[in-house]
Amino acid sequence: MLNKHMTIEDYVNTIRMDHTEDEVVHMTRLFCMDSTSDYVKRTGMEFLYMNGFFQELDMLLLQNKQSVNPINRKWAYLYELFVLRKQGAKPKHELLEKVHQMKTNIAELNCLVGFMKIYLYYDLNEFEKLGDYLDHQSELISEIEDSFLTSLFFVRLNETLFTYYWKRNELILARKYAFQVLTYPYCQERKANIHMHLGLSYLYENYLQCIYHLEEAKRIATLYNKTTLIKAIEQQNYPFISAHFGVVDGVTTTDPSEQAHLAIARGDMEEAKRILKSISLESPFRKYYLGLAEQDKGILLRAYNDFIVKRSDYFFSRLPLLAINNSRFKNDA
Repeated sequence: MLNKHMTIEDYVNTIRMDHTEDEVVHMTRLFCMDSTSDYVKRTGMEFLYMNGFFQELDMLLLQNKQSVNPINRKWAYLYELFVLRKQGAKPKHELLEKVHQMKTNIAELNCLVGFMKIYLYYDLNEFEKLGDYLDHQSELISEIEDSFLTSLFFVRLNETLFTYYWKRNELILARKYAFQVLTYPYCQERKANIHMHLGLSYLYENYLQCIYHLEEAKRIATLYNKTTLIKAIEQQNYPFISAHFGVVDGVTTTDPSEQAHLAIARGDMEEAKRILKSISLESPFRKYYLGLAEQDKGILLRAYNDFIVKRSDYFFSRLPLLAINNSRFKNDA
């Protein structure tokens, strides 16, 4: 019989020996929803968030917002900001202002505030500030006593460090943090996301390695019915990698950008140009595709500049440079 003082960690420890990893995740999801403990109600939001159980998170959020416990209400306020950011429902600057106004001496809340600032500075491409907060975040996590919550926060941190170093094109460091996320058993949506992005990180090295990680991402996403993630893998990432490596037989997509990319890989430059001229070229990827289709060095250089200046993305900025180095251009002397 489970008692009302049982934490999430206690519960996981009672069931993990007799159940698979996926069973433990689903059983713990129910435990978070059913517990009457204020502590589980607030820490359960982290477990639900990290596993992508957003419907259940909304329900627990509402319970915490209505709690008589002021600490639970503060947690709820922060997770509401996380959800708003994920949904793109509020301007990033507005969310940043709200999170900067939060003052607390509770270690867990300080840590969550730090993560929210990191995510928002990443969204706003303010990478200098992002680096400062990343350096400080592990110190904040070390102040937390709950080891299960600490583990979840370290998954968040390692995931963020992977993205940070991947975009800086520091791939050995990036993959080190990615594989640390993959070794943790109870963050399935995060593992699917990491596999998807790890696949992209092998773009300049190995087609089969790219595909292996995409298939792992899709396997987990399918198991947990993550339709948005499945769509991103099938309609964007898989066609993108296939076109990049020229392995395009039977590959289709509903995404116009990647339709153009596939057309380029098949040598149909006119079809690629027709598609690209019908959509916005704000994305540096689309500019890169247009540069390929037009065989125009100037457009490729603008794509490179956009990757660096607008996104601080030194990994994907290599794409237009590779194209410039590997091709002859109509506007070359």
